[in-house]
Amino acid sequence: MNIILDYLLLFAIAIYSFLESFVKLFIPVKGKSVSGNIVLITGAGHGMGRLTAYEFAKRQSILVLWDINKQGVEETAEECRQLGAIAHAFVVDCSNRCKIYSAAEKVKKEIGDVDILINNAGVIFGAELLQLHDHQIETTFDVNILAHFWTAKSFLPAMMKKNRGHIVTVASIAGHVGLCYLVDYCASKFGAVGFHECLTAELEALGKNGIKTSCLCPVFVNTGFVQNPSTRLWPVLKPEDVVTHLIDGILTNKKMIIVPTSVKYSLLLQKFLPERVIAKLNKMQEVEFYTPLRTKKECSEKQKTF
Repeated sequence: MNIILDYLLLFAIAIYSFLESFVKLFIPVKGKSVSGNIVLITGAGHGMGRLTAYEFAKRQSILVLWDINKQGVEETAEECRQLGAIAHAFVVDCSNRCKIYSAAEKVKKEIGDVDILINNAGVIFGAELLQLHDHQIETTFDVNILAHFWTAKSFLPAMMKKNRGHIVTVASIAGHVGLCYLVDYCASKFGAVGFHECLTAELEALGKNGIKTSCLCPVFVNTGFVQNPSTRLWPVLKPEDVVTHLIDGILTNKKMIIVPTSVKYSLLLQKFLPERVIAKLNKMQEVEFYTPLRTKKECSEKQKTF
């Protein structure tokens, strides 16, 4: 096709998309039904994974819950059953590829094909790069990004055969901007965002439009992974609020779920602002938190900023 016609078509698509987004501000998109869907959630034994499981239980989904913590995942499963849902608990170490593949085969044989895969499991150590042990860096990547590959390779074939399903990547705003003292974590989350974007493009290229993808990128969430998180410009989010956005995004097939929405504009500005301005904004954020690897005193001495 003539390149000029391509650009005209691109312009028309852009106008239509902006108008569609404007209309949706006043007429919310009706969410899809997930009743009877098999929903697999990794890291379901606590925090956002547990809360996400509760929301799907309320919608009468069939829950497949994975977590390395046996007590935590069984507690989540029991709560889901009390909400009237069928729930299956599995103890799975998402840092181990072989254990992921083994658990996936068991799920497919005993329960069925997964309709919605939510890669939520994550780890964070929160220390300077040179303080991290090699095995900690490896664990960060094994859980935060490589596990996404192994679960997708396990459950995507059945989705592609039916041209139906949904793959959800729980990432972070740290997958869009770099945070000091979180080099390994940010790198893994950048990988998770890239995984989502490339998988989305690949499914589109293969004509598998029935398989939806979503990526969740919140700012700091007070889940207990890090202690006493605080920022000057951005809010520290409650897990319940983030899960509300996540569920809404999944049910309406939203591709990128950034929480809060206003952060999208900050990310856009960083593409155009001079480096000195970005550096000043990073200092203005005054992001602080501490972890078992770094005491509160150490963190106050070395303020953590973007």
